[in-house]
Amino acid sequence: MKKIICVTACVLIFCGKIFAAVNLQDMDFSRVNPSVRIKDITDVEGARSNQLTGIGLVTGLNGTGDNSQMAVQMMRNMMRNFGVTLDARSVRTRNIAVVSLTATLPPYVRSGQNIDVNVATMGNASSLQGGTLIQAPLRAADGKVYAVAQGPVMVGGGSAQGGGASRVQNVPTAGRVPNGAIVEREVPTDYTMGGQTALLLRTPDFTTAQRIADAINEVYGVVAYAPDAGRVDINLPGPYLQAPAAFLANVGNLEIEPDTSAKVTINERTGTVVLGGNVKISSVGVAHGNLVVTVGETPTVVQPESMTQGVTAITTRTDITADEEGGSLIAMPATTTVRDLVRVLNSLGARPRDIIEILQAINRAGALHGELVAM
Repeated sequence: MKKIICVTACVLIFCGKIFAAVNLQDMDFSRVNPSVRIKDITDVEGARSNQLTGIGLVTGLNGTGDNSQMAVQMMRNMMRNFGVTLDARSVRTRNIAVVSLTATLPPYVRSGQNIDVNVATMGNASSLQGGTLIQAPLRAADGKVYAVAQGPVMVGGGSAQGGGASRVQNVPTAGRVPNGAIVEREVPTDYTMGGQTALLLRTPDFTTAQRIADAINEVYGVVAYAPDAGRVDINLPGPYLQAPAAFLANVGNLEIEPDTSAKVTINERTGTVVLGGNVKISSVGVAHGNLVVTVGETPTVVQPESMTQGVTAITTRTDITADEEGGSLIAMPATTTVRDLVRVLNSLGARPRDIIEILQAINRAGALHGELVAM
């Protein structure tokens, strides 16, 4: 029996085969960033979501609920609200489950509209399949009730068990109540104050912020300016003082070419490598070689000497060999682009783990002009 350990082996998440299948000569690398709409890279200040949380009871479970003291207490409290007093010993909780409720209240949602609710068990319930959430309030950080949740729980998993075996698929202890919460209180969204509004960049960058301001000023005059890398302040033009929504709709459809800092992101756990299009590399030489370690195990029967107290035994003989494959040395000129780097790494037959090590070595050599981010 042989075990082969490749020091540089991993799953090809870098898509080396995909690059081999695609003709890079036919691809346009002249533009690093595409033109995008302003609404796709910014948010309007003042229009924000709010997190809601709560605790509730799910009933109607087929013996998959929890029997914790918390479930008993919540069941007694609920029945007390309906004028029924229960003794703790008379409560059977295998058909109910105590659950945590979470929801996100989006901006511009009005009272009477519905939002989704996420449900997850808090006790030792094994499944929420077939259960129904009893009416429960959802509160924000200020302690006020903003929505009320109720409805059947949709579970993406399931479980089954018999006398000697059980099977669980996906996660049956968490689910969702689609449109299960009715909004009772609105969150004010004041995105215009004193005739002004502001756009917040999702990825702050000074160049991108200035380009947004320039695009707006080109159409509406000098009304926008960027005080920092993450914000663009806008003075509403006179015709739009009473119609800010129309102004933001028009501004959101303006297109610019965003700028991004040069970054290389690596994840050694999964072998993922993401290279920014504007990463540059100084003149370096890259060598690549694989070390393959082979471990061979051969079962051997050991017989005792005759007329002795020994017994027959089986031992394992292990043979280990290490072979280093022939490496390659390729020189890359200064201002090497991502396209050139990918072509070189593929010509070397580099795998994701190899690529990560090569990039880290290039960065240590001071030849990688960009930020190396390890996830």
